[in-house]
Amino acid sequence: MSINTELQGRRYPATEPYQVGREKIREFALAVKATHPAHFDTTAAEKLGYSDVVAPPTFAIIVAQRADAQLINDPEARIDFSRVVHADQRFTHHRPIVAGDELLAELHVDSIRAMGDGALITTRAEITTVEGEKVATTLSSILVRGEGQ
Repeated sequence: MSINTELQGRRYPATEPYQVGREKIREFALAVKATHPAHFDTTAAEKLGYSDVVAPPTFAIIVAQRADAQLINDPEARIDFSRVVHADQRFTHHRPIVAGDELLAELHVDSIRAMGDGALITTRAEITTVEGEKVATTLSSILVRGEGQ
């Protein structure tokens, strides 16, 4: 079954708030080998002007993927996750993510390019605080392989 290209232009509502915790930042920093002390130590982060430990830049993916899941799990999309290959990821940061942030992500399906039974899908997640402050914008492209691909 081919991907539903009519979803191009669709906006999915903001996710439930994601509470950014110190331990989650520390775990993520260890996983991506980000060694700066501001990712682990509140005093080091405060010396740099942050209110708490600061997340590595790619931490935004944690919040963005919660939004991406809305499209992947949408029956109308007809996406078989076992056939998904991650193709591209880009970040635009409006401000750092710090422990204590409560973040939302609103997903936009920017483009769907049919490729046989498969498709290249580009989404944009707008990440904000619960108060509406812009934090990051992520662009993600996935390739959904068709049956014969």
